[in-house]
Amino acid sequence: MKLYNTLSRTIEEFVPLNDKKVNMYTCGPTVYREIHIGNLRTYITSDILVRTLKAQGYDVTSVMNITDVGHFRFSSDINKVIDPVMQEAKETGKSPLEISRKYTDIFLKDAKKVGIIPADFYPRATDHIGDMIELIEVLLEKGFAYIAEGNVYFDVKKFKDYGKLSGNTLDKMESLMEAVRVSVETDKNDSADFALWKKAEPDRVMKWDSPWGQGVPGWHIECSAMAQKTLQMLTLDIHTGGEDLIFPHHEDEIAQSEAASGQPFVKHWTHTNFLLVDSEKMSRSKRYVYTVEDLEKKKFSPLAFRYLTFMTHYRSKMNFTWEGLEAAQSALDKLYETAASLPNPQGGVLKFEAKFEDALNNDLNMPQAVSVLWEMVRSKNPKGQIAASLYKMDEVLGLSIKDKALELVNIPQGVLEMVSERVKLRRDRKYNAADLIRAKIERMGYVLEDTKDSSRILRKI
Repeated sequence: MKLYNTLSRTIEEFVPLNDKKVNMYTCGPTVYREIHIGNLRTYITSDILVRTLKAQGYDVTSVMNITDVGHFRFSSDINKVIDPVMQEAKETGKSPLEISRKYTDIFLKDAKKVGIIPADFYPRATDHIGDMIELIEVLLEKGFAYIAEGNVYFDVKKFKDYGKLSGNTLDKMESLMEAVRVSVETDKNDSADFALWKKAEPDRVMKWDSPWGQGVPGWHIECSAMAQKTLQMLTLDIHTGGEDLIFPHHEDEIAQSEAASGQPFVKHWTHTNFLLVDSEKMSRSKRYVYTVEDLEKKKFSPLAFRYLTFMTHYRSKMNFTWEGLEAAQSALDKLYETAASLPNPQGGVLKFEAKFEDALNNDLNMPQAVSVLWEMVRSKNPKGQIAASLYKMDEVLGLSIKDKALELVNIPQGVLEMVSERVKLRRDRKYNAADLIRAKIERMGYVLEDTKDSSRILRKI
């Protein structure tokens, strides 16, 4: 498999550190509100990568963190940095953890609706504060961090490889800061230094004891600690996330992780590009931020959004429109209807399976993979073989094709098992026994249409 590596800026052969075992970390949601479809696009890319690796025989251990502390964001309404979880806690009377758990549950349900298979581990930041403190202490001992007024900062100038992922090297950053220099007092040694631990305000509810006083962990230290603790590895095979996380988040993860361990933090970085809405950046003020609930309110299947993401390569910007989603829904419905009309799967169309795998191995080229699928569906190959290959492809696509087809046909599982048994009897030339099963199936209200090596089942009209 060939994948684009953000670190090397090239498409390269993916080779895991340990034979057929792959450890993979995905930056998960910050749970202070419902995630939007732009977030979901990134997680769908990670899901496709996991499914592809598993389909090719790799033993994948996947981790997706849940950031349930440190939800700081800038509010343009009041022109200051706020913590929306704390804000909602004050308004509703609920605890910050209750609010975070509520949005975590919504996220997991939304992820399931768009076909994302669960990660093996979902570490929560609040469960790993001790691990973060230990990592910060290592950085202090090694001279890569310093304490200032109850805060702990990473000394960026001490890490010579800073900028190797994003290209934002220290020289470039110093030039930029000189150009936009403002006279503001700070407790940092350098404006490029980032927080490992932040001193808590007196009225802050979520805060923890530390050797430097009560406070909260910095955003970047959370992922480094959770990734290495959960996977029990200093070097990860794959780290995924949105393109917006390359800098500063992933750049800072690399700096603190490699400074602490002396080992490469991640071998392969995979980033998904932005999702636009009607060719514009998503904006809550313009009501251009959509969630799974918004899709469902308009009677669209969340899996139609998943299908829509396949129309654009993950490294290209994706433009979401309602017209595009409607077209994706129509295509998906047609695919389900086609699958419902197919006989029982048998064998497979190896030529198309190979072309499908080639598309996936070409840097997860999903537009090409979907094109191969439709080419196969429209081909003159035996329908049973098409069904077999279609369901095999769906192990990667995650569109629930077989389940949805069965819903359309609405045939009980017991009847389908009888059909499969009858196909085996016919193959063994046990025609009398096969005829008895056929008669029983027909008495139950179904019609069988036999082909040379398979059977198609329909409801009687």
